Amino acid sequence: MAWANVSNITVGPADTHNAPKYIDSVSFERLQTLKERYADIHGYVSTTVCVVGVLLNIANIVVLNKKHMRTSTNIILMWLAVADLCTMVEYVPFALKFYVFKDEGLPSLWHVRSYSWMCYLLFHANFSTTMHAVSIWLTIMLATFRFIYIFFLDKASKYCSIHHAKMVILVVYMSAVVVCIPNYISNYWELTNQTANNETVHTFSQRRNGNYIYIFDMNYWVQSILIKLFPCVLLTLLTIMLITALHRAHRNHVHLKSQGMRRDDMEKHNEHFRTTAMLLAVVILFLVTELPQGIMTLLMIFMEELHNELYSPLGDILDIAALLNNAINFVLYCTMSQQFRDTFIQTFCSRCCVDEGQNIRKYPNNSIIRANNRKQSKMGDMIKPVNIAVFTMPKWLS
Repeated sequence: MAWANVSNITVGPADTHNAPKYIDSVSFERLQTLKERYADIHGYVSTTVCVVGVLLNIANIVVLNKKHMRTSTNIILMWLAVADLCTMVEYVPFALKFYVFKDEGLPSLWHVRSYSWMCYLLFHANFSTTMHAVSIWLTIMLATFRFIYIFFLDKASKYCSIHHAKMVILVVYMSAVVVCIPNYISNYWELTNQTANNETVHTFSQRRNGNYIYIFDMNYWVQSILIKLFPCVLLTLLTIMLITALHRAHRNHVHLKSQGMRRDDMEKHNEHFRTTAMLLAVVILFLVTELPQGIMTLLMIFMEELHNELYSPLGDILDIAALLNNAINFVLYCTMSQQFRDTFIQTFCSRCCVDEGQNIRKYPNNSIIRANNRKQSKMGDMIKPVNIAVFTMPKWLS
């Protein structure tokens, strides 16, 4: 269902009656078959992914909102988790109604008998687009902050402060709503006779008559550029630069290690390296999801029929890919961040672990050590920050 795609820019049913223009008939038929077969299980698969993703994103928000976890990077990650959470919570009723418990006797998912469900359909088309815009631009801001940390070291503490992170988040959320206003205006419904019994049903549509055609065209170009093409280009460039920085940091690490650098300096360098690697993983996963859609969007500017021939048949698959991307960040954090794991265990599993006699890593005052905070233990040794990937800030940012 391409229009309902979490990140799709075009709404409207695909026209499958005409012969394909840009792909051969055999491939077109295979894509249609794939679309129909996957649609039978999409509701169950997407609901499962969303339920798991909701729980994981709630865990992300709770952990990242802990006082000792608050850094500019973590605040952006937390509000990225909020956007992902909202997307998945809203998607569950949509998947259940329009895939699992869909109305029988209707020609497609574009038609519904209930007026209230048509209102929800309109809300879903608008809300999912808005939340997707928020997610992609927060991801860009995340990569931009890291870019500043690496390439403009002397200005990082000024431009990447917690205050600036909060301002960026507010601007992104508000701008997403403003950018999607043409989408809100274009989407609407109408009463049509679409059943064998000549039954009147509510049909999802778009306003293209009269002056609305200008709003429809504006919506297409704004979303094509600001939610598809430009973000994909930015993410690609930032990814290349972060990979270059990571490679350079690795070479420096090998060189300094060969010269016998101090243990504290080695640890600080390792933390910086792992932080960049972690954020790079988040950005690359998002780019893998977005880049194919960005490429297809660019092609559809010049080949309009490609939407019906390629983009629409892959709509549900693009949906599930985007939903999986929304849910997977928790796994990345747990895999690459010791501090995140410790905070998660202390928050959600401490009672269970104590009952089983397990040893939970704790620090003075029974809390995970604050980023960049080093304290003296009773033995006089320095308590080292936990080896984290995304959450430890270099000492010069404290």
